[in-house]
Amino acid sequence: MSARKETQESFEEKITRLEAIVSRLERGDAKLADSLALFEEGTKLVSACTLLLDEAEQKVVKLQKGPDGEPVELPFEPEE
Repeated sequence: MSARKETQESFEEKITRLEAIVSRLERGDAKLADSLALFEEGTKLVSACTLLLDEAEQKVVKLQKGPDGEPVELPFEPEE
């Protein structure tokens, strides 16, 4: 997977691909070389998803800062 393609995929697209990889590996019908390539791709996807989640968390923290710059904890209110 090229770096350019990796950055253009959304988080949801990465998760969908990761689910497909896990499903294929769980079936156990791939050749060893293919399994290793899938595993490598999967680990890269996990790293990319983790990075995206960390970035999203940082944005949420910035949005929750109070007027004095200190973080303000807001209660989670699920949508109904």
